[in-house]
Formats: sequence, C-alpha cells, structure tokens
Amino acid sequence: MSEVIIIGGGIAGICAALELLDAGRKVLLLDRDKAENFGGLARESFGGIFLVGTPEQRRAGIRDTPQLALADWRAFGELDPADHWPNAWAEAYTHRCHDDVGLWLRARGVGFVPAPHWVERGLFTPGNSVPRFHIVWGTGRELALRLIATLENHPRRANLEIRFGQRVEALLTGNGAVTGCRGVGEDDGKPFELTAGCVIVAAGGFNGNIERVRQHWHRDWKSPPPVILNGSHRYADGRLHDAVSAAGGHLTHLDAMWNYAAGVHHPQPRKPGHGLSIVPPRSALWLDWRGRRIGPMPLVTGFDTRDLVAQVCATERQYSWQLMNKAIAIKELAVSGAEHNPSIRDMKKLAFLRDLLFGNKWLYEEMTGKCKDFVVGRDLPELVEKMNALQGDDAVSLAEIRAATEIYDAQIDRGQTFPQRRATAAHRLRAPLEGRPPAHLQVPEDPRPEGRAAARGARIHHQPQEPGRDSNRPAMPRARRRRPGDPRPLRGGRSRRLRRRRHARPARAGRQLPRRLHPQRTARRTGRRIRMTSLENPT
Repeated sequence: MSEVIIIGGGIAGICAALELLDAGRKVLLLDRDKAENFGGLARESFGGIFLVGTPEQRRAGIRDTPQLALADWRAFGELDPADHWPNAWAEAYTHRCHDDVGLWLRARGVGFVPAPHWVERGLFTPGNSVPRFHIVWGTGRELALRLIATLENHPRRANLEIRFGQRVEALLTGNGAVTGCRGVGEDDGKPFELTAGCVIVAAGGFNGNIERVRQHWHRDWKSPPPVILNGSHRYADGRLHDAVSAAGGHLTHLDAMWNYAAGVHHPQPRKPGHGLSIVPPRSALWLDWRGRRIGPMPLVTGFDTRDLVAQVCATERQYSWQLMNKAIAIKELAVSGAEHNPSIRDMKKLAFLRDLLFGNKWLYEEMTGKCKDFVVGRDLPELVEKMNALQGDDAVSLAEIRAATEIYDAQIDRGQTFPQRRATAAHRLRAPLEGRPPAHLQVPEDPRPEGRAAARGARIHHQPQEPGRDSNRPAMPRARRRRPGDPRPLRGGRSRRLRRRRHARPARAGRQLPRRLHPQRTARRTGRRIRMTSLENPT
C-alpha cells in the first residue's frame, strides 16, 4: 500500500515524487495522459523559469537580490497585506528559488540559455526590475526529460508506482481528512478507488476548459471575447478543482489566470481550439479590428501582458491585427513553445546563433504558409482585401490603415522619437548590459517595410495559458568598485568604452534618445526601412 498518492504527472507531480522518494516514502503517481506524454504541458513549453541571483545574471552585469525580487513581485502582483498565502508563497519562492530550484535543477543536468530574458517589466506599476526569466537550454521538453530520467534512475525507484490513463474524479474523506481518491480509466472507463495516508493534488490550472475561463474572466477585461484559443493542456479542465472544493478545500483567485493578447490558430491542431502564443514583433504596428492604431499610447509587448489583454478587450470586437513586412517577420517574429524553437529545443548552438543574427526564415514560411490567421499582400489594398476576406466582412478600412502607417512614416522621416510610451520602451529595451544590448533586448527597428517586402497581417486572438510567467523593468548599473565575484573587466581601450556605455544615463522625459539609440539611425544602419504605402512583390 502506498503512503502517498500524487495526482498529476506534470513537473510539480514529478518533483513531489522525487522529494518523497528521497524521504523514503512509498508513492503512487496517477496521470490522466498516456505514458509518452509524461511530463505534462512542460514538454511543449518554452521552458522559462523565474530565478534570482543566478550566474547568468552576474555574467551579464545584473545585480539581483531576493529582497528586490520580492518587492517587484508584491508590486506587480498587487498583493494585499491581507493575502496571507500569496504573500507567504512570494517570500518563500524569491528567497529559496536560487537553491531549491536553480541549483537543484543544475545538479540534475538542466542548463540555461546564457542571457536571461526581460518580460513583464511593468508599465503603470513596477514589474521586474531586472531580467529574471531563464530559458532552459533544450526548452521545457529537456526539463521534463531530465526530471523523468532522474525519477526512473532513483535509488528507491522500487518505492514508486506510476499508473497512466487514470482520471481522478473525486477525493475520499474520513474523520476530517482526505484519505484517497476515486475515478475511472480514461480509455476503458474502468472505475478505481485508492486510499493512502496523504494525497497531493498536482493538477495545474483549468485553462484547458475555455468555458471555465469565460466563467472566471477577470472584471478588468470586461466581457470575454468570442474567440479564445487553447494554449493549455487538454486535460487541464478544472475537474480536480471541483474535487478539491467538494472535499472542503478553499479555492481563491480563480480570476487571476494568465492570458496572452496575441494568440493564433495552430497550423496543425492537436486539440479543439489549439492556439499558439505569438511574441508580437516590436517593429510591427498593432491595430484594432478596423485597422486603427490601438492607443492613444501604442501597445508594446514585454511590459504588462495583462494590460495588453485589457486594451484589446476594450475594443468593440475584441481581436486585433499585427501589420509587418517580410524583413520584420523573419527577424522579429517568434512563437512561444518548444515546437517552434527547434534550435533551442534540440540544443544546436550554431543554429541558435544563426536565428539570432539572421532571423528565422523557417518559422516565417511555416506561419505565413500554414496558419490561417496570417495573410500576405503585395500592397496595402491587396492586404486589406485579404484581411476582410479572412474575417468575412469589410470591417478593415484601407483608409484607417493607410492613415496609421503614414503618420508613423512621417514621424520617422522627421527624425522624431516615438510617442512617449514607445520612446521610453525603446530606450529601456536598449539599456546596455555589459556595454551592448543583448539580442533578446533589441528594440523596434524602423517599422516601415522595405520597398521590396510585401505587407503581412496577422489576426490575433486571446489565449489562456497556465500561470507563472516573469516580469521586468531595466535597471542601469551604477559605477562602483569591483567586488569579489564580479566579472573581470576587459583590458585596453575597448574596456573603457564598455564602461562608459554601461554607466550611461537614460534619456529624460521630453528629450531625444541618444543618437546611437535613435530608431531612425538604427533603420539607416540596418537598411530595414519600410514604406507601407508603396510595396512591391517580394518575388
């Protein structure tokens, strides 16, 4: 007889099993999916983990502390002092994640991409003060496979039993305690009832149930949109949430779910409403359902995903468009997840560097050729015609799109900086780390398509995801004396130049960006200039 039953075979369930085996317990792990999918949604994920004070941060000159991370967490999460458990979890995680997550994973062969990412850095409220989003080298698939291998090779593996295809529907209780569970086989419908001294529910969220997502839609987002794509696990349906509630468990903050504002239909769907999360190119124009620029402050990704969802939900039809050209799409278009990042997933360093330097042509061709939400036109009139054909009406206005692009083009031609929010975003995204902006922090190039690139439009919807992403805002390192453990500075003239860049002050409000950071100068340097109103066939 097992001492502990774990319900759920994702990363949380696997880690719980490892801890229990270390403690000498007998464990029964139940998973609803098939054995080949052991590891849950992590196998499909990009594999990003929030970590504090890591070697990757130190090598990039980023000074981070648990105290700073906790302050950022409480501010961005808008935690109330009365929220005892959310505050307790935030404090425990920020202070222990370096050892209990980072070092624990490294000891089991899990590595990370050298440059930490900087997302959710905050917009109207402070977000992450520094980059903390560490991507697993090999994506979430490698993370899952490493932990599964650790589980299978555990010295006390004989104390573990794993049963797949088991759908738990209720928890058993007795004398005021949970004593087991019951359910049926996912494929054969055969009922089962199991008892143990302790039961751990590691079932994840309920975002795979779109109706439940609508039921708990956050009030800040008004009404849920007509189309919501599924970016979660197909078995994350809330069934175990109901079982916990029926057994006397207390469920809270169900509306604090994680949603993306830029989802598109999967070219090869494996479940109803299967969606992909697009990382919106910063050089693209984000338009509403009519083709008007969403504003008055333009939307910029990487600062506050919840605000992006709120802004799009506030529009009449609650979906949006991204307008870009081929150069922008190849260089900046990205899709979250292991499937569409093969160079990282397969741990091919040269291919990864190639994608960073030259863009991802394979992804561009995959999305424009197979995803039904992408349309391509030789010029704006043809593009607008295809956008309306995709939507089945004439909602997109050529005049609105042309006005938005011409206003933006004129700003670039006059040498003006972007509107205040975008100027701030551009400068903060270019905040130098170790003297130069890493590839993952590059800001918008001049967003007008080159004359030889046809216009591309992507219709994007909302997509729920499991909670647990990172957040960010840049901090400029201050000049100080070198301390033990700091990276040794480069020698010679280049070292002095890097130090001057590293300690540069950000531009004040109302002041031009530094000349080397100016978007027009960047556009001239890269040759990626765009004229939306006069586009030629790329062939």
